[in-house]
Amino acid sequence: MCRWLTYSGQPIYLDSLIFEPENSLIRQSLHARKTSVTTNGDGFGVGWYGGRQVPGIYRDILPAWNDPNLKSLAHQVEASLFFAHVRASTGTATSRANCHPFGLDRWLFMHNGQVGGYDRVRRRLEALLPDDLYRHRHGTTDSELFFLLLFVHGLDENPPAAIRRTIRVIETMAAEAGATDPFRMTAALSDGARVYAIRHSSDDKPPSLFWDGTGDALTVVSEPLDAELDHWTEVAPERLLIAEVGARPRVEALL
Repeated sequence: MCRWLTYSGQPIYLDSLIFEPENSLIRQSLHARKTSVTTNGDGFGVGWYGGRQVPGIYRDILPAWNDPNLKSLAHQVEASLFFAHVRASTGTATSRANCHPFGLDRWLFMHNGQVGGYDRVRRRLEALLPDDLYRHRHGTTDSELFFLLLFVHGLDENPPAAIRRTIRVIETMAAEAGATDPFRMTAALSDGARVYAIRHSSDDKPPSLFWDGTGDALTVVSEPLDAELDHWTEVAPERLLIAEVGARPRVEALL
């Protein structure tokens, strides 16, 4: 399973969270602690919001620990909101198009988990995409497909409602296709002004998700970045975390 983090708050350099902590995302790419797949070496990506409305994105298929360009970029880029992701493939190809985060217009999205029975339901779900969205379908992952389906269900108008509708549609279609494997996910989504984080599973084994609201900064992670667990709050299953940049989050029921 993949590992990811998102940060929002006062501008900081990306490497202060991606490389420097005791259990940094780079360390997690080699040895994750809270997942059955300990190595996440099937590519990586970072996305950040700078002076423009559209975020910057850098992705590659190298393992995150083995890309000097990532280390140099993270040392120089300063942002008040950024995403970072290390990938463990659940069956789709290791390609740049399949690496997270995904971006469209002002939105960034990244995901950990798997749509159960994806091979059974993929074609049905892709058929829901209108042509103007399907042309943005560059990869083959369930993650990118989930992201594009959010637009179908009204992402620009009401992000929480779009998240809920997309989950329901996927689970309904998976059941109709005879899929029996669970749909498990954590995901992060942002328009540059707000961060949305999701923890969901159709069974009782959702992927892990934590947040730290120290000061006016918010960090949301797949697993804590250090051993001082008293300042990390676990997001309960079936919850949606919502936060504006520089504000403490609110957590509400997902479904």
